[in-house]
Amino acid sequence: MKKSKKIIKINNSNIKKLRITEVFLFLLFALLIARLAYLQFVKGNWLSKQASTQQTSTKTIDASRGIIYDANGKVLAISAEVDTVSVNPTRLKHSDDTDVDLDFVAQSFSNIFSLDYAKTLDKLSSSTSYVTIASKVESDKIELLRNWMETNDISSGINIDSSIKRYYPYNNLASHVIGFTGTDNTGLFGLENSLNSILSGTVGKSVTITDSINSEIPNQQQSYIAAKDGSNVYLTIDVNIQSIAEKYLSQAVIDNIADYGTIVIMEPSTGNVLAMANYPDYNLNTPYTPIDANVLQTWDTLSGEEQSNYLYEMWRNEAVQNTYEPGSTFKIITSAIGLEENIVEAETPDMFYCGGYEVVDDISINCWRYKNPHLSQSLKQALANSCNPSFIQLGLKIGAPILYKYYDAFGLLTNTNSQFYGEANSIFYDLNSIRKFELAEMSFGQGITITPLQLVTAVSALANEGVLMQPRIIDKIVDTNTGSTTTPEPVVVRQVVSKETANTVMDMLDYAVSDGTGRYADVKGYSIGGKSGTTENLAQNNGTYVASFIGLSPTVNTQVVILVALYNPQGYSHQGGEIAGPVVGQVLSEILPYIGVSSTSHTESNYETHTMPNLENKTIAEAREQLQSYGFIVHTDDSVQDTDLVVNQMPKKGAHLLNGANVFLYTQNSNVSTSVTVPNFRGCTAAEAINIASEYKLNIVLDGGGKVISQDIAADTPVEIGSVINLTLKSELNGAW
Repeated sequence: MKKSKKIIKINNSNIKKLRITEVFLFLLFALLIARLAYLQFVKGNWLSKQASTQQTSTKTIDASRGIIYDANGKVLAISAEVDTVSVNPTRLKHSDDTDVDLDFVAQSFSNIFSLDYAKTLDKLSSSTSYVTIASKVESDKIELLRNWMETNDISSGINIDSSIKRYYPYNNLASHVIGFTGTDNTGLFGLENSLNSILSGTVGKSVTITDSINSEIPNQQQSYIAAKDGSNVYLTIDVNIQSIAEKYLSQAVIDNIADYGTIVIMEPSTGNVLAMANYPDYNLNTPYTPIDANVLQTWDTLSGEEQSNYLYEMWRNEAVQNTYEPGSTFKIITSAIGLEENIVEAETPDMFYCGGYEVVDDISINCWRYKNPHLSQSLKQALANSCNPSFIQLGLKIGAPILYKYYDAFGLLTNTNSQFYGEANSIFYDLNSIRKFELAEMSFGQGITITPLQLVTAVSALANEGVLMQPRIIDKIVDTNTGSTTTPEPVVVRQVVSKETANTVMDMLDYAVSDGTGRYADVKGYSIGGKSGTTENLAQNNGTYVASFIGLSPTVNTQVVILVALYNPQGYSHQGGEIAGPVVGQVLSEILPYIGVSSTSHTESNYETHTMPNLENKTIAEAREQLQSYGFIVHTDDSVQDTDLVVNQMPKKGAHLLNGANVFLYTQNSNVSTSVTVPNFRGCTAAEAINIASEYKLNIVLDGGGKVISQDIAADTPVEIGSVINLTLKSELNGAW
C-alpha cells in the first residue's frame, strides 16, 4: 500500500519575517565589526593608554631633607619622622562593632596630646568623615595612643600616618639666619628658603601594574626611580661664637631698653660670616608663636592681616633685610677714600678745623662737641674724635663723583650677592642731582641707608689689606647620595684701595679705640680698632637714634670684624660709643681667646683674688678651713655636719674670687640651692659693686677701672646664689659718638 506524501506549505509571510531577521542580524554583525574596527584602529592608542592608567599604580617616594650643620659639625636643623593622628568619627568602633563614647575619646586625646578637651570634642562630634587631631606627633605619644587603643579595644576609626618634621636643636639660636620650613617640608624663610634647592633633594616614584581590585600583579614590569635625598650643608656660622654674640646682644637690648639690636661678625680674609643675630629672636620649633607676651595674650583678637604683619616682622633678618643710616661708622669709608686719592694724609696737622659746627647751603650742621669744639685736627685725630665738621670738609674736597666711584668699589651701591634670604640694597642719592648739603651729610654717614651686612663687608675689605671679599655663609656641601663634598671657595670681588691705605686706616682705628671715642670697646691684652656711630632718625624726626659700633681685632692680621647696632635705645644714653662699644668689647674678650688669638696682657688685678678649688668629697670641716684661709665666707645648710662630704659647690672650681667671696657648700642632705635676682651694677664704682654683690650673696670679677659699663649677666636675671658676675669698668668719657 502506498504511503501518501505530506505536503508542507510555507507561508509567504513567514519567509518575509525570516529574511528580515537575516538582514537585521547581518546589519548587527556589520555594526559590531565596524565598532571593533573603530576601537582597534581609531581609538586603539587612546584606550590602551586609558587601560594602562587605570592599571598603573604610581607612588611618590619622598626625599630626605638635608641637615644644616655649623662650621664644627653641630646640628642646627634636622628632619625626623613623625606621625599625624586623624579620626573618622563615624567609624569609631570597638572590636565587637559597638560605638565608642566620643566624650571618653576626647578626654583621652586631650590627655595624651595636651589638647583642649572642648575643642577636641567638637571635632569628634562633627559630621565630617575626617578630622585631624594632632600633627607632627613624636613616637612616645604615638606609643601611648597605640597602648590606649589596645587597652580600650578600639579597632577602627583612628588613623596614624607618618610624615616628616623639621627640628632645630638650638631653638632660638641663629633663628633669623636659619629660618624654618612649612608643613610640606619646604623652606619658608632664612637659609631654609634660600638654600631650598640644595637641601630638599628630588622626589622619586615607583610604578607598578595592578588588577581590578588594585592589587599588584606579580611578574609584571615595574618602574622605580629612587629619590635623591637633599645635600647636607655646613655653614660658616660657629655655634660657640654665635652663642657669645647673642648673649651680649640680648643683654644690651634689654639693658638699654632698645626696640631691637643686630650683630654681625665676619672673618675679613675669607668673608666667612662667623655669627649673625638679631634680638628679639624667636623659637624655630614654634615659629608661629608670638614672642611678645602682650601680643600673645591678645593674639586671637587680631585680624588675619595684623597677625601676618606681626609674624613677618618677627621673622625678618634685620642684618640683611633692613637698611639704616650708618652714622659716624661711615667715616671709616670717607677716610679711606681721602687717603687713597691723596687728598689728605693721616697725621698732617691742622688739616681740618672744627668750630663746633659747619654751614653748608645755609644749613648749620653741628659737631657733637659743638659747645667745646675740637679746633685744628689731623685726619687721625678727626676720626678718633668723630668730628662731623672735619669730615664734611673732607667730603666736599673729595666730591660726589669720586665718592660714588669708591662706594661702588666697596660694594655699597649693590647688595653683597650673599646667599642670605631677602637681602635688601642700599639707598643713595642720585649722583646726577646731588646737592652740596647732601654730599656733606654722606661724608659722615647720614642721608643714606645701607644694610649692616654691607657695612661689615666694606670695612672687612680695609681689614683685609684693601681686598673686598664676598660674604660667605656656606662652608661646604655634602651630597648624601654619593658622599662627594663641594667646598665653595672664598670669592675675591676686587682690590678697593691699596694695602698702604688699608694699613693706615687700621692704624687710625686702633688710635680711635685707645685714645678716642671708641675706648669703651677696648679689651685688655688685645689690639682693638673701631669706630662708634650715633645716628638721629632725621627722616622721621621722632627723636629716635641708632647707636652702633664697628670693631676689629687684631689691628694687624685682623681675624674678626664685628658690628653691633641698637635701634631706638631709651636707657641712660643713646651714644654708640657708650652703649654699643662695650658690647663689642665683651664679645671680643670671649671670642679672641676662643679662635686662638693670644693676649699680650699679664697685668694682675688691683684686687687680690684666689682660684676656687675643687671641694667635692672633702668633709665640710676640711673645705671650710681651706676656704676661710682665702678669706672666703662659707655658707652651709643648718642641718649639715662637719663630717658630711661635699657633693656640690657654688661657685664651681676654677672661678677667680675676691676676698670676702660668698661660697656655698652642699651635701647629700642639703636643701636645694636657691636663686637670686642679679642687680644692676651699671655706673657703680668697684667698691660699690663689691658691696652690692655681698648683699645679694653673689660674686663679681672686675675688669678695668673706673665705673661699671657692662655686666655679663643682665640685671633682673635669676641665677643660682653664689654665681659669678663679670663686670667691665672704664673711666668716664664725656660723649662717645
